[in-house]
Order: sequence, then structure tokens, then C-alpha cells
Amino acid sequence: MPKVTPFLWFNGQAEEAAKFYTSIFRNSKLGSIMRSGEAGPGPAGSALTVSFEIEGIEYTALNGGPGHNFTDAISFVVHCESQQEVDYYWEKLGAGGKEVACGWLTDKYGLSWQIVPTVLMRLLGDPDKARAGRVMQAMMKMAKLDIAGLEAAAKG
Repeated sequence: MPKVTPFLWFNGQAEEAAKFYTSIFRNSKLGSIMRSGEAGPGPAGSALTVSFEIEGIEYTALNGGPGHNFTDAISFVVHCESQQEVDYYWEKLGAGGKEVACGWLTDKYGLSWQIVPTVLMRLLGDPDKARAGRVMQAMMKMAKLDIAGLEAAAKG
């Protein structure tokens, strides 16, 4: 077991969310599900915690109730090698959620994701500050990031 594990609070949707996330990421799997007994805290047989793994990172989803919601203060970044990957994760994770800006979206459970092409950091880190600035300005106008648009901005 890793020393640190992300622990995500859901309102009755922990099992559904774990299945949703593991259906999107190819290198993922469901783990153990701890279910409530007759004494609760939820209805007998309902999922209390669900462990799952994505790309070698273990997560735990908790059905903690309505007391806490996700905010943009915590997000998960998905590094993408191609526009095809950006499009795939944007569509899958964004289904039922909402587009935000600059590669950010909120999924149907309220969890924030950043769908980022790996080329972005290279373009933003260009030693030519004018080129990097043009890329930043282009990115600021995008919801889903477009690699061709970012590269065109870099070229001027």
C-alpha cells in the first residue's frame, strides 16, 4: 500500500464514480469495495469505500454524504501526447460535466481535471518570451486545448 493515497468524498456515488473513471483510463482497475452492514453508516449493502487504480496510482472513493463538495482547488492533470488523446479524455471525462477554460473541465461528479498536451509546457517554456507569450494568450482563449492552435500561436 502506498504511503499517500488520494481519498475522494462522494455523496452516494463512490462505486459509480470508480467504475466511470476506470472505464475511461486503459491502465486502470477496480479494487476492493467495503460495504455497509446492518449497523450502517449507509443502507446495508451500499458501498462505503471503493478502491481503484489509474495508471499505477491508487485512489479511494468514499460515500461520505452531502457534507463536502469538490472545488477547483484540487484537480487531476492528464498528460496527453496527441490531439487525439486530448479529444478522447476531454469527451470522456467531460460527459455530463462542464467545460471550464485553459484545458480544465469539471466532470459529472464535480471533480476538476486538466487535459493538457505535453507540448504545452515546451511551448510555454520557450526562451523566446514573445513566442511563449503568444502561446499563453492563445491558451487563455481555449476551453479544450488545441495543439495546432498552440503551435500556430508559437510561430506567430
